[in-house]
Amino acid sequence: MAYFYEEPSHTFSEYLLIPGYSSSECIPNNVSLKTPVVKFKKGEEPALTMNTPLVSAIMQAVSGEKMAIALAREGGISFIYGSQSIEDEAAMVARVKNYKAGFVRSDSNIRPDQTLKDILDLKAKTGHSTVAVTDDGTAEGKLLGIVTSRDYRVSRMDPSTKVAEFMTPFESLIYAKEGITLKEANNIIWDHKLNSLPVIDENQRLLYMVFRKDYDSHKENPLELLDASKRYVVGAGINTRDYEKRIPALVEAGADVLCIDSSEGFSEWQKRTLDWTRAKYGDSVKIGAGNVVDREGFLFLAEAGADFVKVGIGGSICITREQKGIGRGQATALIEVAKARDEYYARTGIYVPVCSDGGIVHDYHVTLALAMGADFIMLGRYFSRFDESPTNKVMINGNYMKEYWGEGSSRARNWQRYDLGGEAKLSFEEGVDSYVPYAGSLKDNLTLTLYKVRSTMCNCGALTIPELQEKAKITLVSATSIVEGGAHDVVLKENNKISK
Repeated sequence: MAYFYEEPSHTFSEYLLIPGYSSSECIPNNVSLKTPVVKFKKGEEPALTMNTPLVSAIMQAVSGEKMAIALAREGGISFIYGSQSIEDEAAMVARVKNYKAGFVRSDSNIRPDQTLKDILDLKAKTGHSTVAVTDDGTAEGKLLGIVTSRDYRVSRMDPSTKVAEFMTPFESLIYAKEGITLKEANNIIWDHKLNSLPVIDENQRLLYMVFRKDYDSHKENPLELLDASKRYVVGAGINTRDYEKRIPALVEAGADVLCIDSSEGFSEWQKRTLDWTRAKYGDSVKIGAGNVVDREGFLFLAEAGADFVKVGIGGSICITREQKGIGRGQATALIEVAKARDEYYARTGIYVPVCSDGGIVHDYHVTLALAMGADFIMLGRYFSRFDESPTNKVMINGNYMKEYWGEGSSRARNWQRYDLGGEAKLSFEEGVDSYVPYAGSLKDNLTLTLYKVRSTMCNCGALTIPELQEKAKITLVSATSIVEGGAHDVVLKENNKISK
């Protein structure tokens, strides 16, 4: 006979936090949102942590390279979508890893016998105004000069002018030799008021470029998430079909963490993927799994070797609950899985982080999810609204919107995400194609969201996520209480913003 749960499952909107004692130290600026991303043993430090407990969903409409760069700047991680060719996903990961580093391999290079028109075409293609002039036009060629936008005037020069005629020649360059530290390179940039510094080997061959903008960016974004080589941290999605080819390509491209992208993770297919990964790479490749909604599902994936486990099935853009009748209220699912995580840690000494995926409608739901036991939260709709998402901004009925579609929609046709071992096709839709209100830049919106999270944590007397999970008092609320909590029995004025 089927098992029946005695209690209904609940959503985040059905809960509220009860305020706790706040000391004078409990101010938002003192709150740390640092959180583990991958499993670790008791007494040890996790191999990968985040400064902001948010990751962007593995979706075509959310996580491209621009999103990955923008989110890493703010201390989070973007998981590049896997519903594309292996080559395209690996290239996207590589571009994120190469975008910002203390030492950057030059991707804008030209020969001295090429022309101003070639310079302009290259600038239009890469978006970079600093171009290295090498003998063979490659990033490893002998450095002969540098071209920046200050070296030419389009309105006064013939497009056929040779690069050699207007470049800054090597003899006039300030450069550094191989072996210089990042701190020393930045000191040279500042002492000589440079925008870039080429680094060469003993044969004058170009190795790297160091840019002032990278230093400035770090000062403006103190929470930015970098790897040991000062490159942005980025994740990538995989599936349970072509993982034997996709994982090596993503590892080679530099992905810091992988995640199996599936609507339902309590399956042999995920265990096979994890087994293969551990057999080939041991624990060196970090890989999350999911999604699950109960204790059994979590324990299955934790024991299979997952580095983190995602929780949540259905909701918002995903219509799996509607189509298949499977799923669970996100709050209830998260609470049960978090308890299983703590039991597993007590029994084995291994802490497996939990990622809450879905169910976030309001900013305060993020704080609730953390209080209920989530180590970090995966968001799709939230991030899809921003400039950095890879979709088009369109005008709908006088309002700017961003396109947003699910991986199970006919538009994405990500059949691998819903694969149960049958034919290689999407048999029916488990996602929709839609619009979300355009919200502007990621940085502005995320700053506000995180300030709300920190403020609520202070109301609960907590300065860290573990402290919030220990101290939080959470209550279910009635339908009437939910109505009471919002504006009611008043006529709201139009919300006009006044610019100063």
